[in-house]
This record gives sequence, C-alpha cells and structure tokens, in this order.
Amino acid sequence: MTAKTLAIGNYNDTDAAALEHDLNAQRVSNLDEALALDDAAREAVTAIAYMGHAAFGGDAMDAFPNLCLIANFGVGYDAIDVDAASARDIALTNTPDVLNDDVADLAVAMLLMQGRRMRQGDELVRSGRWADGESFPLNRKMSGAKVGILGLGRIGHDIASRLAAFKMDLHYWSRSEKDTPGWTYHGDPMDLARAVDVLVIALVGGPETENMVNAAMLDALGKDGVVINISRGTTVDEGALLDALEAGRIAGAGLDVFVGEPKVDPRFYKLDQVVLQPHQGSGTVATRAAMGQLQRDNVAAFHDGKPLLTRVN
Repeated sequence: MTAKTLAIGNYNDTDAAALEHDLNAQRVSNLDEALALDDAAREAVTAIAYMGHAAFGGDAMDAFPNLCLIANFGVGYDAIDVDAASARDIALTNTPDVLNDDVADLAVAMLLMQGRRMRQGDELVRSGRWADGESFPLNRKMSGAKVGILGLGRIGHDIASRLAAFKMDLHYWSRSEKDTPGWTYHGDPMDLARAVDVLVIALVGGPETENMVNAAMLDALGKDGVVINISRGTTVDEGALLDALEAGRIAGAGLDVFVGEPKVDPRFYKLDQVVLQPHQGSGTVATRAAMGQLQRDNVAAFHDGKPLLTRVN
C-alpha cells in the first residue's frame, strides 16, 4: 500500500501548494469532510497534517485504520486526544519554538496597550477631539511592575525575558522551579497571584489547566490587577473573569484567546478596560510559514523513516 498524506484544514495558498507539491497530499477543509471520504481513501491514509480546533478523538482516528502520524499545525494540541493516539501507536507532532517570539511580542503589546490605554488614545486623535482641546487622562506606569508568569515554558520564558527589559519584578509558577536570572518562584498559583499586579497566562491547554485562573485567583490578584492571556481560553474561568472586570475587582485584561472562539461573549464588548485580539499570537507571515514548514518536515521525516523532529507522545 502506498503511503498517503491527508491535509485537514483551511491552509493558505502557499502551504496548500507546498502540501500538494512536497507531500502529494490530498486536502479537505475539515475533519467532517475527512471522515466522509470513502473507505478506500481513508484506509490509504498513513499521515494526517492537521490544522483545526475540532476535537480529534479516538473514534475519528479509528476511521483511518492505517494512520501512524498526526502532524499538528500549532504548538497547542489540546484538540487532539493524545492518550487515544498513543494507545493506537499513532505519533503526534506539533510546531513549537518557531512561534515563541511572535506570541511573546503580542503578550507584551497587549500589556502596554491595556495599561497605557493606547486604543483609547488612538481613537481620541482620530476623532478630532484631541485637536478640539479634549485632554487624555493619565494612565498606568508599566515599567517596574510586579508581573507573574503562569506557566514558565518556552513562551513564558520569552515573555519574562522581554519584560525584564522594562525593569519589571518577575515572578513565576511552573510545575517545577526553573533556572532563571533571579526570577521569584512560587510553588502555588494562588501565591503567585497574591504577589503580583499583572498575571500573564502562558499555560498549555487541556483538562489539567482548565479554569486554573478562577474567581479566587482573580480576587487574590486584586483591584489593581491585570490579566493577560495568550494561552487558551479554557485556562480562565471566563464567567468569573467577566464578573471581576464588571465589578471592578480587577483593573483590566488583555486577551488573545476566548472560550468558544471565534464567538466571543458580548459582555467583553462593553468593557473599556479590556484589550481584545483575534487569536493572532503567531499571526505573522514569517512565523506561519515556519510553522507550515515544520509540519511538512515532520510528515516528510515520517515517510522517509527518519526520526520525527518534534514528537509529543
């Protein structure tokens, strides 16, 4: 049987062409279309290049009886049931590291945009109200703030390194203490929230981190606290976050991820102290190209019988 690659997702023209040229991949838009292929087409698939947020569980994997690899487009793979893949001897890869800089840049940008009220400042100038004499209120000093990084993995570390240049007092929580340039470790996420003014969430997604930032942690952060989330919407109890923002129990937030995105709870739209972004953390031309290349390199390595570059399980 000839090895066959199936690409699932709405790839851009460049990546779509590369998947077809480099891997002779068959393309479908989503998992439902993949499952609707006839038996012979599904039996021929040995590798899947996956780009999507739909749950990819054991039942879907069983529809491809000769599947040996799922190569995920993205560093987060919480949509894919890793245990189910491992039980079926299906390897899983992702695309880490190549997107770290872009995600870290956006986290810092959202923090500065929220604290310095840059969206409101831009609107004041564009509206002509500044020219008519309306002044802009004083806002929050960002340099020197106490910042906690919740999840000091690759991306969390890059965020902290950037914030160090702003003379910020850096604290972090991780499953274990890391080798850092003197950043303060907290063994309990709640202790981290009590110690800082800004909480940057850089957790992996999945059941273990679901609603880790809850009402109690937001209360521990306090009325001057700001939440920045570039991880997954599921890492925050969104209802508790909205309640805290509306009641003024925390000062603001910068969010690139949401529960049920791209649909966003309309309560967020009414909050002037919140920066909202369309999950664009890795959204630059160069980084998305690098992610696509790494995904294809993993598939090519599999077909060539070589070690996978970024195996997860």
